[in-house]
Amino acid sequence: MTQAFLWAAGGTGFTALMTALGASMVFLFRRQSSPSLHRVMLGFAAGVMIAASMWSLLIPAIEEAEAMGLTGWLPAAGGSVLGIAFLLAMDSLLPHFTPESFHWKEGQTSRKRTALLVLAVTLHNIPEGMAVGISFALAAHSGDPALLTAAAALAMGIGIQNFPEGAAIALPLRQEGMGRGKAFAMGALSGLVEPLFGLLTVLAVGSIQPLMPWLLSFAAGAMLYVVVEELIPEANLSEGGHTGTLGVMAGFLIMMILDVALG
Repeated sequence: MTQAFLWAAGGTGFTALMTALGASMVFLFRRQSSPSLHRVMLGFAAGVMIAASMWSLLIPAIEEAEAMGLTGWLPAAGGSVLGIAFLLAMDSLLPHFTPESFHWKEGQTSRKRTALLVLAVTLHNIPEGMAVGISFALAAHSGDPALLTAAAALAMGIGIQNFPEGAAIALPLRQEGMGRGKAFAMGALSGLVEPLFGLLTVLAVGSIQPLMPWLLSFAAGAMLYVVVEELIPEANLSEGGHTGTLGVMAGFLIMMILDVALG
């Protein structure tokens, strides 16, 4: 348990750091951000999460279930459905991660708007933190070096996509008139939920080890929901030419290569 906790802390800490580095772009760029760059960022994040869901979560979930003598596809499908249902329920309580979330609305105080933005980003980052945490917990439980490298690849891939994600949060805030320091803080803060939920997941796994395949699939289903519900639509694939599509393809290929080469 201690080893899994430390590994997960390192992995999710890296993803949070990459988010903060992305948010630091507000110190380098002007207020106006490129719509094309924004579409590429969101598309890249979607591609990374699709590949991570397949290679780092669903396939290990199937293999783990079969090692337990279970039907491999059952926890993979059931856990995915639970992950999707979880975010559907969250969607009814929290705002969507949309461009409108970043715009000031008449009659809305800055404090209320900031709170809504934090909630929206939290919804987006919860499954990523869970995915990294559960992957390192699985690696620590099995003792298989291949699973450890796969978990590291997942953390690296999510960290890579968190860099543009941090920028995608901070730059629009700066564009709307928020100070650079505060915009950076908001972007960096959005990444802190990943270590929190990643470590909570590791602690939970320690007491419910037989549910490992279900938890892996839960994280995969939640990540895929975020991709389909929010990232790809917000990349404006039908209106922005091919930039968003190319971002998805690049993210998918990079994450696939990382996972297969390292795992």
